[in-house]
Amino acid sequence: MGKIRICVAGATGWVGRALVPAILKSEDFVLTGAVARRAAGRKICDITGIPGNETTVTASLKEALASGADVLIDYTSPSAVRTNVLKAIENGVNVVIGTSGLTDMDYGEIDRSASIKGVGVFAAGNFSISAALALHFSEIAARYMKSWEILDFASENKVDSPSGTALEMAHRLSGAGKPNLEVPVDHTAGYRESRGATINGIQVHSIRLPGHVLGVRAEFGSPDERLSISFDAGAGPEPYIEGTLLAARKVMQMKGLKRGMDLLLDL
Repeated sequence: MGKIRICVAGATGWVGRALVPAILKSEDFVLTGAVARRAAGRKICDITGIPGNETTVTASLKEALASGADVLIDYTSPSAVRTNVLKAIENGVNVVIGTSGLTDMDYGEIDRSASIKGVGVFAAGNFSISAALALHFSEIAARYMKSWEILDFASENKVDSPSGTALEMAHRLSGAGKPNLEVPVDHTAGYRESRGATINGIQVHSIRLPGHVLGVRAEFGSPDERLSISFDAGAGPEPYIEGTLLAARKVMQMKGLKRGMDLLLDL
């Protein structure tokens, strides 16, 4: 089997700047397409300083996929990701979704489209190993604890809310059932909004402040005891690279949508 052909959307973004060099240096991938509007027309070798790959950055995904790709890795924006994913599926290209902002309804549409075309799509709210562990341990805790809520932390300039990490945690914890609420949210006296958003039956509270990069905390409570499971990211994208490349390898054997980085690990 030859190298896996990769197209990266968001090639010069926060994660893309570290992801593209990792692909160029890998032994099992070859970069065949790159999308970044501001860098359109420039060659990847000139942008990265790594010689040997003459791929030209394009402004549109359609142009980038014209060179052929086995997997699209999308690290663009919440406003672009859904269109990009469906376009790749339409072209018979497997997809790794690194961008947050998709809803469960979006994922349902993506799963149906991918299943019809016979391609794989893998999505994770967070591709770091420690975030996957936090998600896994939280699922276990939800089986035994009475109640839980999610706190979602990010920098002041993060547009989407909640983060993909928090949405994924709410999606997965809902599999354990609904947490107990002594006072239903709709019976809140005062300001209903202070109880956060109800997502999959779980209260999620988003905090956007300077000093944060990205974090999520699942708070569990039972009578006379409390448990917190937290993940916090630093300022660099490096923790996400290994997980993204692992997903790009695994998605080739998938059909339809799979969600959650912990699904790719031996947990």
